[in-house]
Amino acid sequence: MNVLKRNITNIFFIFILAHLIIWTAVPTITNKNLPLDVIEALAWGSNLDWGFNKHPPGSAFFPEMFFQIFGAQDWAFYLLSQIFVVIAFYYVFKLSTEIFKNIKLGLLSVLLIESIYFFNFTTPEFNVNVCQLPFWSLTVYYSWKIYNAKNIKFFHCFLIGLFGAIGFLSKYLFLYLLLSIVALFIYIIFVKKLKKFDFKYLIIIEVFLVLLVPHLIWLFNNDFVTLSYGLKRTSLDSSSLFNHIKYPGIFLVKQIGTLIPFLVLGLLIINKFNLKLNLKDKKLIFLLFVNLFPIFLILATSILMGSRIRTMWMTPFYLFFGVLFIYIFQSQINLKKIRSFLCAFLFLFILSPSIYSYVSISEKNKRTDYPGREIAELVERRWDKNFSNEIKYVVGDEWHAGNLSYHISSRPIWFSSIKGKADKLDKDGGVVYTGNADVLKQVCPGIYGKIKKQGFCMIGN
Repeated sequence: MNVLKRNITNIFFIFILAHLIIWTAVPTITNKNLPLDVIEALAWGSNLDWGFNKHPPGSAFFPEMFFQIFGAQDWAFYLLSQIFVVIAFYYVFKLSTEIFKNIKLGLLSVLLIESIYFFNFTTPEFNVNVCQLPFWSLTVYYSWKIYNAKNIKFFHCFLIGLFGAIGFLSKYLFLYLLLSIVALFIYIIFVKKLKKFDFKYLIIIEVFLVLLVPHLIWLFNNDFVTLSYGLKRTSLDSSSLFNHIKYPGIFLVKQIGTLIPFLVLGLLIINKFNLKLNLKDKKLIFLLFVNLFPIFLILATSILMGSRIRTMWMTPFYLFFGVLFIYIFQSQINLKKIRSFLCAFLFLFILSPSIYSYVSISEKNKRTDYPGREIAELVERRWDKNFSNEIKYVVGDEWHAGNLSYHISSRPIWFSSIKGKADKLDKDGGVVYTGNADVLKQVCPGIYGKIKKQGFCMIGN
C-alpha cells in the first residue's frame, strides 16, 4: 500500500511539473511581449503602494518581487503564474486525500480540474484572478483543518486569517469565499450544533483585519477608487430591470459552457449518473459550502443588483470542483475505465497548449505582439544621445508607459500622472511621457518622438 501511495504521489508531482514546464515554455516561445495584465502589474509594482486605481496591491507585489530577482525576463513571469497554479493544485490534492483517505481518488480530483480552461489556457497571464489561486486553496485547506478537528489549533486559525487577507488583497471577490466559510461555521455551530464555538475563531478575524488596515487607510485616502472601478466593471451604471434577468442568465450559460470538458471527463469514470446526496454528511456539507455557496452568492449579487459577472472572475471558484464531483460519485467510480479517462485527459492536456501556440503564432495584432522591447530600446537610444542623466520616471497609461518601465534598463518608476507630485520627485531624474502623439507634440518642452502612432516626450538634463 505504501508503494502504491508513493507511486501515485510521484505521478501527481510529474503531472504538476509537466504543467509548470509546458505552460512556462509555450508562452515564452510564442509570445513577443508580456500580456496586458502582467505589464500592468509590473507598472504598479515599480511604484508599490497599498492599492491602485483598479485593484488592491497583491497582484503587483508578487511580479515586482520576481522582477527584483530575475529582472526583465519574460519567462520569469510565466513561471510565476504557473507556480501559483501548481501550489493551488497541491493543496487541492492534500485536501482531497484527507477527505477520501484514498490517494487514487485524490489524484483524479486534481486531474479533473486541469480540464477547466481557467487552470491552463488563461494562466500565462498573471493577473488578479491567478493571484488568488494559492490563497483560495490554502484558505479552504486550513478551514477544513479546523472544521475536521476536535481541538482547534491556534496556528491554523492564524493561517486562515493570513491567507484570507492576502487573497482579499489580491482581489475583493475573494470575499465570496470568506463569506461562504463564515456561513459554513455558523451553520454547523449554531444551526446543526455539530461543533462548539471556540474563541480561537476570533484569531482569524483579528489577523485578517490587522493585515487589511494599511489598505483600508489607503482606500479612505484615495476616495475608494478601486471599489468604484469594480462597480463600473459590473455595468451597474447602465442598470435596467431587464439586466436582473439578462446578466444572471448569461452568467449561468457561460459557467455551464466552461464546465463541459470537466463533465465529459468526469462521466468517463463513472458507471451511471445517479445523484444521491446525504445532507447530513459532514464532509459533503463542507464541500458544498466551499464549492457551490460562493457561486450562489455571486449569482445572487447579479440577480439583486442587475450586475454583469465577467467569466474570468470565476477563475478560483472551481478549484475544488473535482473533489466535490469525485466525492458525490465515489461509489459509482469504475477504475476499470481509467484508460479512457487518461486518454481523454492527455488529449485535453496537449490540445490546450497547442491551441494557445497556434493562436499566439498565427494572430498578429494581439497585445503579446507589441514590440515593447524594441520601442524601449529606441527611446533609450534617443535619450542617451540627448541627455546625461538616466530615465527615472515614465508617465502615461499602464500599457505604453508600463512597457517602458519594464524594458528600459534603469527600471523607471511608472506614474499615470505626476500632477501634484512633481515636488516629490527627484529633480535630477529624467522623465519620459507617452500618450496621444498630436497632444504631446504641442506641449512637449523637451525632445519629442513618435513610434507606432504613440507620442514620446523626453525631459532630462
